[in-house]
Amino acid sequence: MAPRFDLDFDEPTATVQHVAPGLRRVIAANPSHFTFRGTGTYIVGSGKSVAVIDPGPNIDAHFEALLAAVEADEVTHVLVTHTHRDHSPLATPLARRTGALTYGFGPNGHVPDHDPTDTIDFGVEDDEEDEDEASAGETEKGKKNEDNHDDGGFDTDFVPDVALRHGDQLAGEGWTMTAVYTPGHTSNHLCFGWTENGYLFSGDHVMGWSSTVISAPDGSMSQYMASLDLLLERPDTVYWPTHGRQIENPQGHVRDLIEHRRSREQQILQQLTEGVHTIEQIVPTLYAVVTKKLWPAAARSVHAHLVGLVDQGVVISASGTNRLTDEYTLT
Repeated sequence: MAPRFDLDFDEPTATVQHVAPGLRRVIAANPSHFTFRGTGTYIVGSGKSVAVIDPGPNIDAHFEALLAAVEADEVTHVLVTHTHRDHSPLATPLARRTGALTYGFGPNGHVPDHDPTDTIDFGVEDDEEDEDEASAGETEKGKKNEDNHDDGGFDTDFVPDVALRHGDQLAGEGWTMTAVYTPGHTSNHLCFGWTENGYLFSGDHVMGWSSTVISAPDGSMSQYMASLDLLLERPDTVYWPTHGRQIENPQGHVRDLIEHRRSREQQILQQLTEGVHTIEQIVPTLYAVVTKKLWPAAARSVHAHLVGLVDQGVVISASGTNRLTDEYTLT
């Protein structure tokens, strides 16, 4: 079954929202095809031991809104799900201003060098008339915004004060947070489980408005699928992603995401069987009903699928280095 994505979320930016007992959110004004309505920064707890999750992009108005939101609190923990520029840049400034420590997995493992010869030009013009950016990925009814969350660029400056590993726990007044290592979208992605109430802050690993681009080499489709399987073993009852609305049926949503990825992989294999061997040719077929502005992001997901199939010994890349512009054939 295809995931059903929720595009109705439309909350104000730079405003403190009390979204659940002990949980506040401030949304940054950085909407796009790839961040939906903007980065949602979560504030857990109140008083003398407050945690802030994904402080967000380097936007002055967002920073000031966060400081105002915690003016009466003592921020002790600043948590980062992963180091993309829409998530982590304000972590260190916020920690310095409040005296908190920063927590995260650590730097990205495979930040790629830019190779101008390994790109695909889908002929998208910057001024191309488009639908509303948040809903441009709509396909047939009930099947929206597939594979269109871009990485937003790596934040290579952020290094946490405290490096977390899977199962590590942090505690404050009224909350205990467990680090859940979920590589795939990036090699350093963490989710955070709020033990007392069954909440999971799912970052970009699982979102309710869109599935996630997996961009090799730092992103890995095989790791992403394993990380989705890991979440099925957990008892979380609500997911709070960094973009979009909370997910009230997380287990069912994760199962739909897994099925969607498996279906996409079979479509790619079918293309190879039919003699279509390049990502440039595959994307227009598989994403024909998606706005062309999202095809570069879709190409990354197709590429990640193909790299995973190469790792499984099912597919061969012509260059042997799994380039985006390679020809791929079945073994």
